[in-house]
Amino acid sequence: MNVHPPIVDVHAHVLLPQLQALAHEHDPAGLAEHQRVEARRNGAQSQQNSGQMIRDRWALLTDLQSRMAQMDRSRVDVQIISPSPSHYYAFADPGLATTLYQEANRLVREYIDQAPERFHGLGLAPLQHPELLVVALEDAVLNRGLAGVEIGSFAPDPLGSTVELSDPRLEPFWERAAQLGAVVFLHPFGCPLETRLDRFYLANTVAQPAENAVALSHLIFAGVLDRFPELKLVAAHGGGYLPQVTGRSDHAWKVRPEARQCEHKPSTYLSRLWFDSLVHNPVELSRLIQTVGAGRIVLGSDYPFDMGSDAPVDDLEAAGLGAEEREAILRLNAADLGLTSLAQARERIGQRSGH
Repeated sequence: MNVHPPIVDVHAHVLLPQLQALAHEHDPAGLAEHQRVEARRNGAQSQQNSGQMIRDRWALLTDLQSRMAQMDRSRVDVQIISPSPSHYYAFADPGLATTLYQEANRLVREYIDQAPERFHGLGLAPLQHPELLVVALEDAVLNRGLAGVEIGSFAPDPLGSTVELSDPRLEPFWERAAQLGAVVFLHPFGCPLETRLDRFYLANTVAQPAENAVALSHLIFAGVLDRFPELKLVAAHGGGYLPQVTGRSDHAWKVRPEARQCEHKPSTYLSRLWFDSLVHNPVELSRLIQTVGAGRIVLGSDYPFDMGSDAPVDDLEAAGLGAEEREAILRLNAADLGLTSLAQARERIGQRSGH
């Protein structure tokens, strides 16, 4: 009998075609414009290749048995399922946004209930409508028993500005997430640099790490982690560029008054965040561990996309870690986040009437 906690992959996606069908039903013009923007942002070649990749991996994204077989091959015991990141921030009004997050939360719960010993889940929250974030989080955590929610790095505001993670309107959301012990999974999708990144797949390879760095910097410099030190925020893709360039942030904090809204040097907040291990290079993973500590890194694969890893445990072992570091990243840190068992989920569901 295996007495070890399970190996947990915190960054694994499920495709929910029902969400796009709902978006088309409620706002076909908005969805069409959203698709045009994405096509322009990514470029024709990347759009074509991405479409073929999705078709090739459709079963891995939608079929439970195919997923579990791949998990077994990659030595992953438990996946934390999150919706494939396309959340329709750009056009979904409050009514459609509510319909989408409620359906996403329901569908993720339905999917993971097919094999609850192997899955936990994350729902959605409409970042473009800050006034809806708390109720969306509570729907995911209290009504559906999910571990938390996935959000993007920014969202266009209906009034024409941008909702950043430093936006004061997000304060109730951060507070409630901390109260619930809910995981907030930061996964960028899209970048306002638009057509500067429309070749060579730069819309993914450069934009996603850059968006992580920008979003986390907003969170840190605004003092969100000072006010909510118990917040469980996990950054995809190893936190992007930020963990490797915090010296510049620290210097700005020292010399620029407008960068002094957080109480401590920006680099000190990295040890209050979590990061997945998906950096694609053992040297970069070793640097991430040196910067944030092995106790703040969790296994992540970006399953099953081509920019992810089909063998995340092998990738981790290639970094030549010590036994304690390896076990922390594979198993123990996820347990600290409350991601190894559905017991917490069932407890939250039982508490929902009294929150």
